[in-house]
Amino acid sequence: MTLPEPAQEPPEAQPPDAPTQVPEDDPAVVSAQKQIDAPVGDQGTISESERLEIQQRNRRYVQIDAVGVALGNASSPFLPVFLTRMGATNIQIGLLSSMPGVTGLIMAIVVGRFLQTRRNIVPWFSMARLLVISSYALTGLVPFLVPREYVVMAVLAIWAAATLPQIVVNVGFSVVMNSVAGPKGRFDLMSRRWSILGFTTAVTVALAGQVLDRIAEPLNYQVVFLALSVGGLISYYFSSRIQLVDSQSQPPPAGGAIQSRLRGYLELIRHEPAFISFTLKRFVYLSGITLAVPLFPLYFVRELDAPDSWIGLVNTAQTAVLLVGYPLWALLSRRRGSRFVLLASTLVVGLYPGFVALTHNQTLIIVFAAMAGIFQAGMDLVFFDELMKTIPPQYSPTFVSLAQSIQYLSAILAPLIGTALAAQIGIGNVLLISAGLRLVGFALFAIPAKRKPPHPLPSD
Repeated sequence: MTLPEPAQEPPEAQPPDAPTQVPEDDPAVVSAQKQIDAPVGDQGTISESERLEIQQRNRRYVQIDAVGVALGNASSPFLPVFLTRMGATNIQIGLLSSMPGVTGLIMAIVVGRFLQTRRNIVPWFSMARLLVISSYALTGLVPFLVPREYVVMAVLAIWAAATLPQIVVNVGFSVVMNSVAGPKGRFDLMSRRWSILGFTTAVTVALAGQVLDRIAEPLNYQVVFLALSVGGLISYYFSSRIQLVDSQSQPPPAGGAIQSRLRGYLELIRHEPAFISFTLKRFVYLSGITLAVPLFPLYFVRELDAPDSWIGLVNTAQTAVLLVGYPLWALLSRRRGSRFVLLASTLVVGLYPGFVALTHNQTLIIVFAAMAGIFQAGMDLVFFDELMKTIPPQYSPTFVSLAQSIQYLSAILAPLIGTALAAQIGIGNVLLISAGLRLVGFALFAIPAKRKPPHPLPSD
């Protein structure tokens, strides 16, 4: 799982595909702008000391929120394992990964449009996070409420319902974190947040794995899912206290006919070639990642016959190193530039499923997982940073939702293709295909891109 969040970036670390400056007299732009209403409203005038105090408080809340998110998401690696042990088929495990993509593809732009028109998206973001993490608590209650033969379908229904608030989280997260960090602080803030998140997740997953091995099934999963859901309350309390004082939001293209709104969106996007380029390259790479997501638990349970404690140890190895990985990549970004981080991280993470497929040695797999975790940290940081560089600040919710919609295509298709192929050619072979597709994405990132003059950014 990617731990869906900077240091001041040096002048030499400019994005390879920065947005173009749009001429104000471009007729197409003028036409598009006519579809844009006045700004949502201002945040009021505050002093510099008040602004600084709010920024410091926001950063503190963001980092404490990471603890709550980590506790809640520590259940994530065990959810497909739980369903597998409950008798779920390959396709059902694939659905667990694909359902968010289906809902996201349909609703992401709608959610983005909705959030674009909110004066303050923080309450929506924090409540959505609480609802998603609470789904683990509901999952823990299912075996108490329904016969064993219906457990899998009931859990899938819960997570189907959770896909809508998850979209709000996905879109709101990028917007909120970017606003808190500012354009010069993304690497620093996110490396700290994700270090905390990685460390907390690693410890929690390791402990959860031990609990699962010591309590009879399915009570063991119920205990873990219910206990870790307290993280949702922690996340909600602190994330809801974040104040966004530098909102630059503009309404999305105005209402009217669908065709008219679509033209408005297309006009906005057309003048952002950096956004288009990076988003499409990321789509290819993330397709390679999502192809393998449902296969790892299947491979560990069916091919390696691994116990839950060992599966927890693999996830611990992959997340514990994030404590070192995030600060390391923030430092390397300052010294070597974001392009170096992008290429190094996508290359090694791309090789990981191939390494796993080529060995049944459980010790080696833990080593590979730790190695992948270090480079995953760099990829998390640079993907977030590079995406936000290509997005006009005033249209952040709209562009983030568009990027999410494209990403959801891979989340829908790749897991289903992966599990279907696994039934035909074996899980190990599909893991090799996953590695190959990731390396294609790496090659696309490696192609030099023409520099474009960036949009002017607000001062941090």
